[in-house]
Amino acid sequence: MRADRLVATLLFLQTRTRVTVAEVAAELEVSPRTARRDLEALSTAGIPVYSQRGRGGGWSLVGGARTDLTGLTADEIRALFLLAGPPSTTPELRTALRKLVRALPAPLRSGAEAASRAGLADGTHWSRADTATGPHLDALRRAVVDGIQVRLGYAGPGKPVGVRTVHPLGLVAKAGHDYLVAGTERGLRTFRLSRVSSVEPTGEPVVRPDDFDLPTVWRSFAARLEERLYAATVRARAEPDAMAILERLFDGRLHVGAVLPDGWTEIRVDGPTPEVVAAQLAGLGARVEVLDPPEARQRLARLAVELAGVYGPPPGSRDGSTGGARAQSRDEAPVQAAGAEGPAGSWGSPSVRRRATTGEAGT
Repeated sequence: MRADRLVATLLFLQTRTRVTVAEVAAELEVSPRTARRDLEALSTAGIPVYSQRGRGGGWSLVGGARTDLTGLTADEIRALFLLAGPPSTTPELRTALRKLVRALPAPLRSGAEAASRAGLADGTHWSRADTATGPHLDALRRAVVDGIQVRLGYAGPGKPVGVRTVHPLGLVAKAGHDYLVAGTERGLRTFRLSRVSSVEPTGEPVVRPDDFDLPTVWRSFAARLEERLYAATVRARAEPDAMAILERLFDGRLHVGAVLPDGWTEIRVDGPTPEVVAAQLAGLGARVEVLDPPEARQRLARLAVELAGVYGPPPGSRDGSTGGARAQSRDEAPVQAAGAEGPAGSWGSPSVRRRATTGEAGT
């Protein structure tokens, strides 16, 4: 809106002795013609704004006219900018943060600007996840904003807790989890906050790379992780009533193909390995038939044997073994079909799928 732009222009003038139309246009991301009209509108409205022509000319505020934002403490200002995130998030947020920064007293501006660069909210997600920040978020926020190294207690996946000294550089929210981006002796690393066990400030200043930019660094980390998450593709076919469940389970990793003559739907599911995808699909039982690759089918066959060994033979089998009679209704488990290690088409045939039920296997 033009009113927002006029206020932003005024606040920009307050921070500079003299500005050109081109500088105002670049700051507010508008055309030079729009910037000139806004400056003239401020002058017409009675704001003491005047222009000086010629070399070294520009627009200035007469007598240092000011608009101040008062009543906020330094901690409140930092908390506000941490919550708002980086000024590149949306045009509306850029405008709001610009107004706040320009209106702050000079001693508070550097802290506000540092806080606005300290966090990033990544709205995309790899999979659905519950919020899991851990109890150390506030301590790490302070370390990032204050530029203080910390001794971080951290347990990686399947590893015991270890303590290391890191240089906190930024925080990122991704898929319901918070992550710390930090410098280490081995370079830049990310740490999931739900795995952090302790945070102890060292009092030593952070060494921040000159070219460090949190959004750029995070995009690089995220791209490498997504490559691993989408490294394998499993091709399958699914019953119509399984499609809604598949969409909830896999979201962007599910690719829906053509509807087949029998009413089933061709699908492809991406994941880190064929075996992992197969285990995730196992919970749908005979409502999904995995077609390839072979290792995905073999993983399902092994799961069927393992589950039969834990939970016993399917109801209605003649000899109590996993090789007994096939299930006789949809209330019975497809143990024989899924457990067979025979030809590719021997498990999950349409007749068996129609008589089988959904299991609860998974990773």
